[in-house]
Amino acid sequence: MKIDTIDLEKEVLIIAEIGNNHEGDFSLAKKMISAAARAGAHAVKFQTIVPERFVAPSQKGAFDLFSKFRFNYEQFAQLKETADGEGVVFLSTPFDIDSARFLNSLVPAFKIASGDNNFWPLIETVARTGKPILLSAGMANSNEILRAKWFIENLLGPDKTQSSLAVLHCISLYPTPPGKAHLLSIPALKQRLGVTVGYSDHTIGTDAAVLAVALGARVIEKHFTLDKNYSDFPDHRISMDPRDLAQLVEKIAQAGELLGTASPGVGAEELEVAKVARRSIAASRDLAKGTRLEWDHLTWLRPGNGLAPGEEGKVLGKILKSPVPKGNRILPEDLEN
Repeated sequence: MKIDTIDLEKEVLIIAEIGNNHEGDFSLAKKMISAAARAGAHAVKFQTIVPERFVAPSQKGAFDLFSKFRFNYEQFAQLKETADGEGVVFLSTPFDIDSARFLNSLVPAFKIASGDNNFWPLIETVARTGKPILLSAGMANSNEILRAKWFIENLLGPDKTQSSLAVLHCISLYPTPPGKAHLLSIPALKQRLGVTVGYSDHTIGTDAAVLAVALGARVIEKHFTLDKNYSDFPDHRISMDPRDLAQLVEKIAQAGELLGTASPGVGAEELEVAKVARRSIAASRDLAKGTRLEWDHLTWLRPGNGLAPGEEGKVLGKILKSPVPKGNRILPEDLEN
């Protein structure tokens, strides 16, 4: 699966989720893109919210907050230009159908938020673009996520779905306590769904995200801020700052090196070690010429540059044609034919 130029088979996609941490400050949003790029994120992600198409007017507190934080479509286009200039992928989660249609010209992939993983008209709109989908699994059990996968398969077909759908394990608690993270859900999702998996992390710190990579996550999404104490808006406190993000990027790179491949074979360097660390069949005591070799004549000593353990049949019952001192290897050339 590829998102923009990132091949998820080869590299873990690290998304700095700016979300609404800009709090409606457009210049701050641009600074956050630059800071995330410098810290090593592959992508930055926003949320495209039109309040009147998201919450009811009766929910005045939420309506007013999202109205305060809202950017218009032209501003999102400018944020895309900023991201392009910084060399990071621009993403934004649409929270309504019209916003998804607008974003189609700006983003290489779509994110479906946890609250919308059963919003079928939005999912259909996104799927019909043919672009990769990052589907957050928060607030849904495995059967509900399987239903979402089937819904997309009915639109795209199994092959296209398998190559373009990534399901992100997510616990919609802010913050998520360690005991509620349930990271073993990541390989379970992979096994049940047969698609790329990732992790949308709401824990404090970066340890959970790194462990998620070890468990098979190929996408890591985590909230990002310039200052965890920027304001009372709660998302700041569960977010990474630039230093945290840089550390996460480094740790995930190290995790990739440590994980390596499942069947690496034996490298040349290890073969050199084996020559020293393996054992050879040797004489357990001084053996005279003419000795017919028996088990009590044998011992097994380093290095492993002679006959190996398991090749005793090549020497047992054979007669020495020359003496072999104690501890020396017993070699085929020491034996009569």
